Parts: sequence; C-alpha cells; structure tokens
Amino acid sequence: MKKAEIYILSGFLGSGKTTLLKRLLEDERSLGRKVAVVMNELGQVSIDSDAIDDDVELKELLGGCICCSIQDKLESQLQGLIVEEKPDVIYIETTGAAHPVEVLDAILSPLFADKLSVKGIITTIDGTRWKDRKALSPQLQQLILEQVRHADFIIVNKTNELNEKDQASMTFEIQSINSNARCLLTNYSQVAIGDIRKLAVSFEEAAKKDSQRIQLNLTTFVYQFKSAVSHSDFELFLKQLPETIYRIKGYVKFSLSDFPTLFQFSYGMPLYMKENMNLPLNLVFIGENIDWNKLQQQLNVLEKNKE
Repeated sequence: MKKAEIYILSGFLGSGKTTLLKRLLEDERSLGRKVAVVMNELGQVSIDSDAIDDDVELKELLGGCICCSIQDKLESQLQGLIVEEKPDVIYIETTGAAHPVEVLDAILSPLFADKLSVKGIITTIDGTRWKDRKALSPQLQQLILEQVRHADFIIVNKTNELNEKDQASMTFEIQSINSNARCLLTNYSQVAIGDIRKLAVSFEEAAKKDSQRIQLNLTTFVYQFKSAVSHSDFELFLKQLPETIYRIKGYVKFSLSDFPTLFQFSYGMPLYMKENMNLPLNLVFIGENIDWNKLQQQLNVLEKNKE
C-alpha cells in the first residue's frame, strides 16, 4: 500500500519556515507529485496562505496549536486529505509554539497512521534570535532547545548578520544539543532539497538501507493487532518499555472483551477508555533511539500468549 509522505516544518515565526516550504513546493512541481499543505497558525487570520499556489491542496488550522487545542480538527483534516485527495506528500507547517513530540502525536491518529510515512522534522532557526535567546522567557528558551533537540534537519537562517565567531559558536551549541541532525547555516532557507529528500521514510525501509539513511532522533512505529491480547500481559509489556517511548495511542482488544479499548500512554502514564464499536486495532508509538524490530517481536509474542 502506498503511503503519503509527511514532512513537519518546525520553528519560530520568522525563522524561514514558509520560505523553505515554497522551495520544497517548487521542487515537488518539477517532480509532478500530488501535494497537500496543512498550515497551522495561532491567530484567527491566516498570514502565509497566499504563499501557496492554487494547484496545491491547502488546509488551514487557525486559532490554536495542533499539538494541544485543535488536535481533533487536524485529525479530520488529515483523514479528509488521505481519503479524498490521496496526496503523495503532505507538508505540515506548525506554529512557532509547537513542540515536535506533541506535533507527531497529533498527526499520527490510529485511524490512519498506517497510511502515513513520516519523513522527518525540519527545524528552521533565526540565527540572530538564537544568539540572543537568553533574553527570552525560560519557557521560550526551553521550547527552542526542544525544537532543535528533536529535529532531523536544522536550518539556521540570517547567518549573514552574524560574524564568523558567532557562527562557529552557534554550530557547536546546536551540534552539542543534537549531534544526529544535519545543521546548515544559510540565508533564506537556501538548502539543497536533495539533502532533505534523504531523510528516512520509515523504520522498515531504514532497516533495509541503513547505510544510506540520515539517522532520525524521534521515530514512529505502527503495530497492527490481528487478535485480542491478555490485559495482564499487556501491562507487563508496558512496564518493560524504554523510558524514551514518549507516546503510545491506539486501539487494543483484550481477551473476553466485545470491543476494543482506546489506549493512551504519555511519559509513563497509561489511560484506558472502553469503546462500544469495532475500530482498527492500530497502536502508534513515538520514541527516541528505539529498536522497533525488538518491540515488534515483543508484541508478536504478546499476541500469541492469549488468556
């Protein structure tokens, strides 16, 4: 089954996200692929939507951040795009306040996560803002650091306004926070699009082409249950998970239950909610430096050991 590729564009307002998006869309046009864009802005008025040409399917999410207050809107928008438009690729431009883990969590609904292939998180940084970030509130400083730490590709803009010493210091700081991501210092998001296309598609393909991939920090995995499982064994499985599994959500059918249970897991805290209808038994995982093949084997064993 062909999956729609997902690129997440992260970074503060004015850091170069929309400029990068326009360059990516120009490249897509030359490739002849079907493209969709989801733009999220905190205010009620769209700022950057006029940057998107009419031949690109555009969905706007206004008045809140997709990683908290309008997750349900994002889910319905993405489901509509996948079913009706069937795009080859979807670009999601987040608000400056979006945390990468929360964005991934919002995007990967168990209803259609198996139809998406997350290519990676691209974070753009305003070089002058990074240099002066100590003047920002502690919360904003932490958010910028998180956007850098969880990125797969980092683009630092406005470097023409910085001297060589500042550029060298900035590169060292960013690479010490995230040594796995490619970090490029530039202006106006002038990056070789081919480098962005090399971001890993999924853990299955990465396993086959390990030497050709750029290592991703945050990665995702979708497990599809074929049958009911033991509730006690599932609880034991959860207790053995690595600490760097940040999110799990989806539907699990337990032995002796008529319908699946909605399961959510956030930073070690599980939540169960009974459903009264049959839903796809997909479980979506988000984690950092996880051996997904090992996790899949554990889940396979879980399905075999029924009560």
